[in-house]
Amino acid sequence: MATRTMTLAEAQSLPRWRQPVTLLVVMAAAMPFAFATWSALLNNFVIEVAGFDGWKIGVLQAVREIPGFLAIGVIAVILLVREQRLALISLALLGLGTAATAQFPSFAGLLVTTFIGSLGFHYYETVNQSLQLQWLPRDRAPRVLGWILAATSAGSLVAYGLIVVAWRFWDLPYDVAYWVGGGVTVAVALFAWFAWPQFEAPHPQRKRMVLRRRYWLYYALQFMSGARRQIFVVFAAFMMVEKFGMKIHELTALFLINYVANMVFAPMVGRFIGRFGERVAMNIEYLGLTGVFILYAGLYWFDWPLWVAAALYVVDHLFFAMAFAIKTYFQKIADPGDIAPSAAVAFTINHIAAVGLPAPLGLLWLWAPDAVFALAAAMALTSLGLSLLVPRHPRPGHETVFARQPLGMPAE
Repeated sequence: MATRTMTLAEAQSLPRWRQPVTLLVVMAAAMPFAFATWSALLNNFVIEVAGFDGWKIGVLQAVREIPGFLAIGVIAVILLVREQRLALISLALLGLGTAATAQFPSFAGLLVTTFIGSLGFHYYETVNQSLQLQWLPRDRAPRVLGWILAATSAGSLVAYGLIVVAWRFWDLPYDVAYWVGGGVTVAVALFAWFAWPQFEAPHPQRKRMVLRRRYWLYYALQFMSGARRQIFVVFAAFMMVEKFGMKIHELTALFLINYVANMVFAPMVGRFIGRFGERVAMNIEYLGLTGVFILYAGLYWFDWPLWVAAALYVVDHLFFAMAFAIKTYFQKIADPGDIAPSAAVAFTINHIAAVGLPAPLGLLWLWAPDAVFALAAAMALTSLGLSLLVPRHPRPGHETVFARQPLGMPAE
């Protein structure tokens, strides 16, 4: 198996299955086998086997986000390991952490296995974002990112589909499910290690932390995204189990619906962003999420039935599919050499609130679950305000609407 280093230009002569975009798609499809298995089973596993309450799930999710907060460490690691290699090592680590989950069903045990898998997940996501923005040309990035997100949804769809069938017809044990889900991700990472050459991006990346004043809006959007998304990740599915008593196959079937919708919707989002720009996409996403979170709170105010909660969950996922507009916005304003270190910085910023929020919000959940979702609506509304500052045509030197418009450039 070839392990030579090739430039992106040289890689165009390779068979399509060995080109850089294909590797991004393969990794995107492999990651969910571990992560989707872990997340689909988690709420039922911690309630039925580990005896968790809202506070414990909040602590677990806070620990899960610590590696995201430490993503800045990627800058040091890539001094020793190429980004492509680090992505595959991290993918394998995610698989190993997932595989071991059911072997340690205590509170302390789950904290350890969750941390290991999360370290792999967050380092993979950090490096993968960097590789995407380095390997994809700006004019094609939104469309290709849409297809990559569709590949992630397809991987999740297969994983969730197997879980539904296995639980519905064979009453699959938790340990077998976790071993299989994690094992598939490890196997794909090992295959990709040997099957693809090392690809060399045209712009060398700075191997130090980069913080630039002109990226302030990007940092702010990342911070709010992490805070808002964390409430959804931790509490939306937990609500389905705690409030409505959803079983594993029912909750996983809901996930299946989400990912079928995303497979169709994500490429459309990519084309939409390519045509109308990041600002419009962000405006729609954050306005929609504000409404969804208010309606989540309404589930407690008006005691609406399960089908309303399930519909909101699907709509929520569709709006989150638009989140890669932040990536392409940054790609347009960034110095090409800043992409790798800035991806690490952005992931750390994204996880500042993600680390600090789950535990106190878990306590708030015990008293007033509706207040948790009302807070998320306020965060989405804040993100909407920030997105209004994104220019219609972002570029270096014109990162916000406050920047002076150079002569001859398109009007806002």
